[in-house]
Amino acid sequence: MITVLIVDDQTLIRQAVADILADHDEIAVVGQAADGQEAVEIARALHPDVVVMDIRMPHLDGIQATAAICADPGLADTKVLVLTTFEEDEYLVAALRAGASGFIGKGSEPDDIVRAVRAVHAGDALLSPLATRALIDRFVATPPAARLESSPLISSLTEREQEVLRMVAKGRSNQEIADELFISPHTAKTHVNRIMTKVHAHDRAQLVILAYESGLHTPRE
Repeated sequence: MITVLIVDDQTLIRQAVADILADHDEIAVVGQAADGQEAVEIARALHPDVVVMDIRMPHLDGIQATAAICADPGLADTKVLVLTTFEEDEYLVAALRAGASGFIGKGSEPDDIVRAVRAVHAGDALLSPLATRALIDRFVATPPAARLESSPLISSLTEREQEVLRMVAKGRSNQEIADELFISPHTAKTHVNRIMTKVHAHDRAQLVILAYESGLHTPRE
């Protein structure tokens, strides 16, 4: 069972998302919150598997709430899926840096929202097509020399780990990494987990940001 907390300052949006998720037996909506501060408090009380988080809210916005949840050791197993109308690179990068595991637009189809919840719960990074384009456009416009080419976090990785990180940045799953490198899925997962530990990443989404910002992976690769 995947437990979910829905956070949005609009009651109709919260209820609509809850109704979409309620149609699936393996997902249970355990709570709702109308602002970021309430979201943090409820998350700490209920320990949901996934928090579906709006960005623009009163008292504490979704970026700040995401950062608070992802930095809380007691919520280490809780993933944040940002669900918003603002699929702009400013919000995208801020959300991922705060620890969000996924980013999907409110205009998405119901099935896409369900798949997004399942994906972030499974530990996969998930970005909507529009959000992915915004992220790529941001780094295409950034001169390579301006990136952190000599990042100490990158230099701490072995050649194999850097290769795996490039593949994560391309959106490859553990199975796809295993197939391409002729290793087992378990070994691929071990590599990914070791990389996250070395670079202090909350999840795969933050690995994507690191790969782009360090210059290890470029959008044209």
